[in-house]
Order: sequence, then structure tokens, then C-alpha cells
Amino acid sequence: MESQIIRPGYLTAHQTARTLGISLAGVRQLVRRGRLTRSGGTERQPWFAVTDVAALVAKRSTGKAA
Repeated sequence: MESQIIRPGYLTAHQTARTLGISLAGVRQLVRRGRLTRSGGTERQPWFAVTDVAALVAKRSTGKAA
């Protein structure tokens, strides 16, 4: 359910999962491990900063290439 209005510069958990190519459980694990920080929303429907997600995508892509 992505009917929530979100501010520009932020992604929902579903959008973050799609961008990273992982499941929602994977997003929760990244948060739990401190690799991704919630930037707004609610406990059940968090938002993540686009810059944080983009940095994680870049880090993951360079890690796979090495």
C-alpha cells in the first residue's frame, strides 16, 4: 500500500526495496544493522532519504565488482 503522500527526496520502504533489489525484510535488516537510517514517516511506514539509498546502491555495486 503506497497511497501515502511522501515528500520529494524520500522513498518509501517498498520503493527502497525495489531500488536495492531486495525484499522488505532485507530493508528491515539494513535498518537493524545500522546500514540504512529512517528519515521520516512512521514506525510502520518509514521513509528513507534518496541520497542514503543511492549511496547504498553505489556501495553495493562497487562491492560486487571488487
